[in-house]
Amino acid sequence: MRIAFIVWEFPVLSETFVLNQITGLIDRGHQVDIYAHIPGNTAKMHPDVNRYRLLDQTYYVPAIPKNLLWRLLKGIRLFFSNLKKNSALTWRSLNFLQYGSRAASLWLLYAITPLLDQQLNQRSYDIIHAQFGTDGLTGLSLREVGAMQGKLITTFRGYDISTYVKQRGAEVYQKLFHKGDFFLANCEFFRQQAIQIGCSPAQIKVHGSGIDCSRFHFVDRHFPENGIVRLVTTGRLVEKKGIEYSIRAVARLLKTYPHLEYKIIGDGELRKPLQRLIQSLGVGDRVHLVGQKPQPELIEILNQSHVFVAPCVTAADGNQDAPVNVLKEAMAMGLPVVSTHHGGIPELVEDGVSGFLVPERDVDALVARIAELIQHPERWSEMGKAGRAYVEAHYEINQLNDRLVELYQQVINTLQLLDQQQSINLKSVQLTSEG
Repeated sequence: MRIAFIVWEFPVLSETFVLNQITGLIDRGHQVDIYAHIPGNTAKMHPDVNRYRLLDQTYYVPAIPKNLLWRLLKGIRLFFSNLKKNSALTWRSLNFLQYGSRAASLWLLYAITPLLDQQLNQRSYDIIHAQFGTDGLTGLSLREVGAMQGKLITTFRGYDISTYVKQRGAEVYQKLFHKGDFFLANCEFFRQQAIQIGCSPAQIKVHGSGIDCSRFHFVDRHFPENGIVRLVTTGRLVEKKGIEYSIRAVARLLKTYPHLEYKIIGDGELRKPLQRLIQSLGVGDRVHLVGQKPQPELIEILNQSHVFVAPCVTAADGNQDAPVNVLKEAMAMGLPVVSTHHGGIPELVEDGVSGFLVPERDVDALVARIAELIQHPERWSEMGKAGRAYVEAHYEINQLNDRLVELYQQVINTLQLLDQQQSINLKSVQLTSEG
C-alpha cells in the first residue's frame, strides 16, 4: 500500500507513537510519505528517523507568516511558482467561495505547495492517515481541493478531542465526520468523546499507541541496599502532566523519607515555574529537572528507578491525556506506578494491581500512595510483573501494527464494495428510467 501520514511536526522526540507506526508499516513492505506543517528538532531525534531515512520521505509546508502583509507577499511568489507546476490546482486553492477561510487566508495555497513537485499518480494513496483530529481537517481540505487522493483515516489522541473542541466548539469536526472514511481513537475515553460530538459509533474504533516491548527490558524491582528510593516522571513540562503536584508530594515525603530522589525527564513551558517551586520548597538537592533525554538515556534512568509517578490532570483549557507511551514504557520495565483517575489512564493502570490511581490534584493522596509503596517494597515486584504483562497484551507495537494494516485493508475493501453497490444501483435506476 501507498500511505501518507499527515502530522503537524516531524520529527518529534516525544511522539514515538507516530514513528512506531511509520517504521512498522515500512517493515511490512508498505511505502510511507510524511506531510508536516513544520520541521521538528533534528538535533534531538529518535535514531529510527536516520535508520529509515525518513527525512527523505518528508514534505514540509512552507512557513506561513502570521503577519498578513508578509503572508500576502510571500503568497504571491508561491502563487506564480505553483502556477507553473499545476495551474488548475493552484487556482482552486484560492477559491474562497468553495473552500472558505482556508483559501481566503492563503493557507490552502501554502498547504498544497509540497505536493506540487509530485505527479498526480504520486499523490494518489491507498490511505491518508491523519495522526490528530486537526490533521484530519488538513487531510480533508487537501483531498477536496484535489491535491491528494486516498481513503482518509483520522486518529484522535488527546488535545485534538479535548482542548481543541472546547476552543472551537462541538461542531468543529462535523464536516470531517461526514466526509472522512474512518476514525480511530487511542483509548475508549476519547472514542466516547468523539461519539458525543457527532462521530458515528460504527465509524470509530480504539487503536492504542504501541511500544516495542523488546526495547524496554523488564527489571524486577526490590528495595535498594543503600536505602535511596528513586522516583521518576517523564513528560512535557505542561499543565496537564500535573508535575507541580508530584513535586509538592515529594517535598512532604522527604520530611519522613529523607533518602528519596526524584528525577523529572522532559522540557516545556513550565520549566522555570517548576524550578522556582522546587527551590521555594527547599528540595533542590533531591528533586531534579533533568531535561529532555534521547531514548537510550531515558531507558537508563528508568532502569535505575523504583517507582514511576504520572500525576496527570485536566488542564484549564480542557487538555487531557490518553494512556501515554512513557507510562507504558515504565510499566514494561517493571516499575510500579502512581498515577491519577484522568482521561484514558485507568484503561492502562489497574488500581491496586499494576500501581495506584488517585484523584487529580490531590497531593495528600499522592503522598499516601507513594508512602505505601515505600513502606511495602514487597509489592513492587508483583505490580511490576502485572504492568509488564498488561502492556505486552494490549500495547505491543508489532501486534498493533499488524492490526493497523488489517484495518487499512478493511477500510479499502469496504469502501470499494460500497462504490460497486452504488454503481450497480445507479445502473439499475438508469435501466428502469430507460424502460
